[in-house]
Amino acid sequence: MDFKRWIVKVALTGLAVLGAAYLLPGVDIDDYRVAWVAALLLSVLNAFVRPLLIILTLPITIFTLGLFLLAINGFMFMLAADWIDGFHIRSMGWAMLMSVLVSVFTFILEQINNPSDRHDREE
Repeated sequence: MDFKRWIVKVALTGLAVLGAAYLLPGVDIDDYRVAWVAALLLSVLNAFVRPLLIILTLPITIFTLGLFLLAINGFMFMLAADWIDGFHIRSMGWAMLMSVLVSVFTFILEQINNPSDRHDREE
């Protein structure tokens, strides 16, 4: 992935984080800058920490038929919230729900941003 696409993906994720935080009462974000810092940190965490956690928790992930990945995603959000001032998540449950909403919102925003990619993949 080139740098320009990565920046666009982080910006779209920042919008998704803002939208999910607006909808969820258990998540607080001070302003849009905090959302983009959170998106940037989540990008780095997902690139380096998440694969390690997936490997370390592979037995429980297999046992739960992949549902434990939801807990790993929630943990990534909790970790980002602990490291960023102005980003607060009240519980692991809210973090897991936040991860699901951000994933859905990011998918929708990416489809709106690049509808031609969808057609290229279908052929």
